Amino acid sequence: MCCLWGSRSLPKLSSLRFCFACIVLISLWCNGCQSSSQHEFANELQASTAVRLSPGDVIKLSFPATADLNQSQKIRADGKVNLPLIGEVTASGKTLPDFQNELVRRYKPQLRNSEVVVTLESGTVQVVVSGSVQKPQTLQFDRPTTVLQAIMAAGGVNEYGTLKKVRLIRTINGQQQGQVLDLSPGLKRETSQAIYVKDGDVIFVSQSLF
Repeated sequence: MCCLWGSRSLPKLSSLRFCFACIVLISLWCNGCQSSSQHEFANELQASTAVRLSPGDVIKLSFPATADLNQSQKIRADGKVNLPLIGEVTASGKTLPDFQNELVRRYKPQLRNSEVVVTLESGTVQVVVSGSVQKPQTLQFDRPTTVLQAIMAAGGVNEYGTLKKVRLIRTINGQQQGQVLDLSPGLKRETSQAIYVKDGDVIFVSQSLF
């Protein structure tokens, strides 16, 4: 009797096992995609501590061997600056060391001593801080500014907010990506990774469940 029942149930059990296997594979695939996206965002957040030039920034160029070329320029809306001898150069999106090294290479055929030092005279980023904060608003900061500092500039969290679930939304390669941050260690004098804001960031402070 037991053998007969088992033989009749084999097709049904096989189907169930097949369906379960499909569900597991789909779940693993989706989790893999999500993990890849989160990993990319996490790497981008860690790299964001390096100041990257953007339109509106004012940069100062100093030529130790050719002082008459020293000047300050504001990066245009198209991300470029117009420099003597070499013309237009794209500055936006590059770190100061990267841009400086590029100028050294470009000036090498033009100058006997192509050394040039690039510094950031002034730069601002625009950030939207919303959710459970005292004063939701759009703010501008001189860089570098951390996410926690941006929240404090908006008056800090209100009575309903929590720093344990702060969603940071950032545009990366033309796509908006979000990640939930726990910023509570910063108020407890505990060591934590500093996350710096970038132009266009949206910071949303969630409500506390308790």
